[in-house]
This record gives sequence, structure tokens and C-alpha cells, in this order.
Amino acid sequence: MDSDPALPNTQDPLLDVTGVVKLFPGVRALDGVDLEVRAGEVHCLLGQNGAGKSTLIKVLSGAHQPDAGTIRWRGERVGLPTPTAATRLGIATIYQELDLVDGLSVADNIFLGHELSRAGLSRRGAMNDAARALLTRLGHADIPVTREAGRLSAAGKQVVSMARALSHDARLIIMDEPSAVLDADEVDNLFRVIRDLTEHGVAVVYISHRLAEIRRIGDRVTVLKDGRTVARGLPARTTSTDEVIRMMTGRAIEHAFPPRVGPAPGAAEVLRVDGLGRPGEFHDVSFTVRAGEIVGLAGLVGSGRSEILETVYGARRAAEGEVRVAGRRLRRGSVGAAVSAGVGLCPEERKSQALLLDEPVYRNITLATLARFAAGPFTREGHESAAAREQAVALDIRPAGVARPARTLSGGNQQKVVLARWLLRDCRVLLLDEPTRGVDVGARDEIYTLIRRLAASGVAVVLVSSEVPEVIGLADRVLVVAAGRVVHEAAAADISESQVLDLVMEEGRVA
Repeated sequence: MDSDPALPNTQDPLLDVTGVVKLFPGVRALDGVDLEVRAGEVHCLLGQNGAGKSTLIKVLSGAHQPDAGTIRWRGERVGLPTPTAATRLGIATIYQELDLVDGLSVADNIFLGHELSRAGLSRRGAMNDAARALLTRLGHADIPVTREAGRLSAAGKQVVSMARALSHDARLIIMDEPSAVLDADEVDNLFRVIRDLTEHGVAVVYISHRLAEIRRIGDRVTVLKDGRTVARGLPARTTSTDEVIRMMTGRAIEHAFPPRVGPAPGAAEVLRVDGLGRPGEFHDVSFTVRAGEIVGLAGLVGSGRSEILETVYGARRAAEGEVRVAGRRLRRGSVGAAVSAGVGLCPEERKSQALLLDEPVYRNITLATLARFAAGPFTREGHESAAAREQAVALDIRPAGVARPARTLSGGNQQKVVLARWLLRDCRVLLLDEPTRGVDVGARDEIYTLIRRLAASGVAVVLVSSEVPEVIGLADRVLVVAAGRVVHEAAAADISESQVLDLVMEEGRVA
């Protein structure tokens, strides 16, 4: 991309947001937000779940209209009545929950809505070539442009979403949790791409709950809390993490992980996995989990971690091996059998795999326990709502009120809804796949405490996370997964992040 001489000086605002207010029934989502972004900078937007980040993104992308305030672009006051208007202006958004059309090809997704055409006919070859060039620039020439997007991994879909943004020649790219599904090498590649963009005058608004990334990639930081700007334009490299956390949460987070307790001596074995395998995904996986124990699966994206959890849960049918809960063998490929035995799963993709977004929060919480509230062919909605409300209060799901659609909650609060479902179910085995993905530092601390509390109550927990320190910090025992098999097992206290990474990289070279 060539530099644009029409771009403003990097010290002048490319985007200047002043006093923006957005109201929803019963909620003041934005209450006077200010944000200034300069050309060629990475501006990090931080805040807890529910602070207003997602609403602000939707205002800037044209999906929501502000009720008050002004937006200036290159010094001129503008309106963003539609997403198309924002795109034409030069603003592109990559959402945390990817919005690709699974049934379309990679190239079709990249150019969706602005297809290359001649005389009204799509130029298929030209689009494929242009898509390949964009993916090559992103370091992913290996993604076939003719493959259906639905067949890609979560990381692959993220890359395609980035290519789509680049295809619009945007001058401001908003990235909402872009590293959430990427491994360490892919994050390094993402940062390389971002630096390339900013060197050519493109501005990036970068949203992440991984605060360690902010100092690596950010230039300035703006912090939101309760719909208001509490800090604007702070230097990213010299503002301490503790100071950022205090601004986001109103308190200091003293301990990243609660004290490790571990299973009681002689605790019963609850989950046993023997020789589990699926062709092309993983093979000969065996492990046990005792009551009150947290076992973590550490490995790179694509190593087979998520597939193992989904197979234990019955969402995928094992080709070999068996799963037993409290000695009872589960029927292969049966979610119903797993749930009946007391197994619960919080999947990686909560919106597409766990939630009924247009149903109320209470129905999402009671989804695994509906029979408890049945009265003949009907449900006792009063009892159902009361039970869900009790869990919502315990987990501090915000905004309060379990009658609102699950779609209206922030990502972190949606994750709490999924956890609340299994708390209400009183499950014996809880499978957690990326439980803190897209969750802010304050809510993350709460979820860590909740996971430890569940284990202390006797639940057997299996945890998957792309963040190795999270696996080591939460688990009692760690299984290192690489190339579809368990290559090492150790007590969490006896293994370090560098040892885990050495193991997965070594196995990757062997494979």
C-alpha cells in the first residue's frame, strides 16, 4: 500500500469523537465518550466488559446512531448512518465474533458487497488473484481462496476477516480482540501486519484484554469505564499495567490466580478418557480427572485440544477409545448421554455453539435444566426465571435483568451466562474451552475464582486455553498436546511456560 499524501499530519486527529452518548431502553451504554485517533498510530481502547467498547465500535462502524455528541473525520464533522457509509469513508471493522458467511468461498467473503466485476458480471479470476495477494500479505498464502469459509479454523477465519478489511483500502481499521484465537507465532505475524499498515499511514484501533500486548503494539491508550472515558491518549509504553487495571476496574487486581488447592487426598476418579481418537484430529489420548481437580490442556491452536473436549462431550464421535464418568461408559457421539452423566461444556465459540442469542438470558441459563421447570407441555416461567436470576446475581452478570436477549450482553457477560447454565445443572465434569477469551481483566479474575470454587466443591474440571500462563496458573496438572497427541504430563507447579512451548515446538518439528 502506498502512502497517501492527502493523509493528515500524524499529530492531527484522523478521527475525533467528542461527547458521544448512546441510549438503549433502561441503559445508558455510552455517557459522553471521547476518543482521538491519529493517522499511523495504534490506539488501544481498553475497558471491562460492559464498559461501552462494543457500543462505541458499532457507532463508529455505522451500526448504531449516537443520541448526542460529534464525530469528526479529518477535521470535518460527519454522520455514519450505515455500515456502508463508514466503509466508504475509510473505516473498517474486524469484530471479535467473526461475521463470515460459512457457505461462501474465502475470496467471496473478502469481496462481499464490493465484488470485482465487468459489465455486471463477477470477475472470478481477478477476485481469486486479489484475495491470494491479500492473504499473502498477511502471511497466510496457504489458505485456499476457493475453500468454503466454514471449513476454516477459527484462526483462519480471523485472517480472512483481516483480508476483507484490507480489501476496502481502509484508513482506519478497528480490531476487536484480533489475537484471541491466534497462537504466539500468529500474534507475531499479526503485529507485523499492523506495523506495515501504520507505516503507510493507516490508523488502527486495537481492542484486547491481553494487557501485555498493549505495550508491545500500542502507541496510545484510551480507557472506558461505565460508558465514560476515564483516560484519553495515555502513552502505551510508559503507562503501567497496574495503573490501567485501576482505571478499568476502580480497584487493584492483586492476584492473577487464586491459591491452588487441588483435589483432596483419596478423591474419587470422576472422568476417565482411554485411547480416544479421531482420524486427522487426535489419537490415543488418555487421562483421568479426580473430583476437585483441574486438568489443563496446553498446546498451540490446531493441536487438537478443542477437538478432544468436544469428543469427550459427545459433540464429535470418537473413532476409537472410550470416555467414562464415575465408571459409567458414555455412548460415543451422544451429547445427551454426556449431559445426563453430568458433563458440561463451555465451547470456544460461545455465540455460535452455546447461546440462543435472541432468547432471554434466563432461557439460556436454564437450557440444560428445562425438565426441572416443566409442567406438562409447558414450562413454569416464573420458577425458571427465578432460578436463572439467582445464578445471574451470583456471577454478577451485567446489565441486571434476565429477560433481556442474550445478544445484548457483552462477550464477557455472555460467557458468564454459559457458566451459569452448568452451575444450575450441578454438573460433575466441566469442560472449559477458552473460558476467558474476550473477557476483561476484572471479569477474568472473577472467572478464575469461580473455576477454583467449582473445583473445591468437587467438580472435575478440564481446561483448554491458548494462554499457557493461564493453564499453568489455574490447573493442578498439565497435559501438553501437540500434533494430536499428549506428549507430556506434569504437575502444574513443576512446569514452566517456556518448557511447554519448547515441547510443542519440538513436536511440531518432528511431525
